[in-house]
Amino acid sequence: MSLKAEYYSEEEESQCPLCMEEMDLSDRNFRPCPCGYQICRFCWHHIQENLNSRCPACRRVYSEQTIEFKPISTEELTRIKNEKKQKEREKKELEAMNRKHLSNMRVVQKNLVYVIGLSPKIANEEVLRSHDYFGQYGKIAKIVVNRRNSPASSVPGAPPPQPSVGVYITYARKEDAARAIDAVDGSVSDGKVLR
Repeated sequence: MSLKAEYYSEEEESQCPLCMEEMDLSDRNFRPCPCGYQICRFCWHHIQENLNSRCPACRRVYSEQTIEFKPISTEELTRIKNEKKQKEREKKELEAMNRKHLSNMRVVQKNLVYVIGLSPKIANEEVLRSHDYFGQYGKIAKIVVNRRNSPASSVPGAPPPQPSVGVYITYARKEDAARAIDAVDGSVSDGKVLR
C-alpha cells in the first residue's frame, strides 16, 4: 500500500488533521506533499512561515513544485452542494423514521404515577392537587386527567360499569411518586379499587 492511499480517506478529507477544522471545498483539492497527506491551506501556510516547512506525515520539505492544487469547477461545486443537500434530506428522513416508531411507546418515568378507577366527581385538577388527595405525598409538577369511556359490559343482564377516570400525576421527585403508589395502590375510593 502506498503512502498516498494510506493517508487519504473520506473521513480524513472532511477535517484537517492538524487544526481539526472542517476543510472547505478548495482545501479538499489541495495536496502540498507527494505523500498525499492532506492539510488545510491555513495549516500549510503556518508550517511554511513559522515551523520547519516539513510535511507532518513523511517529514519531506515542502516545495512549490510538488504542491498539487486543482481549482474546483462550477459544475463540480454544484454537484457537491447537491450531494450535500441530498445527504441532509436523507438524514432528516431517517431521523423522522427512527422517531416514528417511538410515538406509540411508553417511557418509564420514576416520578410519574398513573391511577385508574377514580370517580369522575373528584377528577378536577385542583381537588387532586389538594392535601386531601395526591398533594399529601409531595410536590406535584403536572396532572393530566384522562376521561375515556369505559368499555360496555359484555355480560348480558349485568349492570353497566360505573364510569371511572384515569389520572397521570407527575411529581417533582421520584420518592414522592413511590410514596403515592404505595399508599394508593389497592385502596378503595367510592366503591372502586384504585390501581
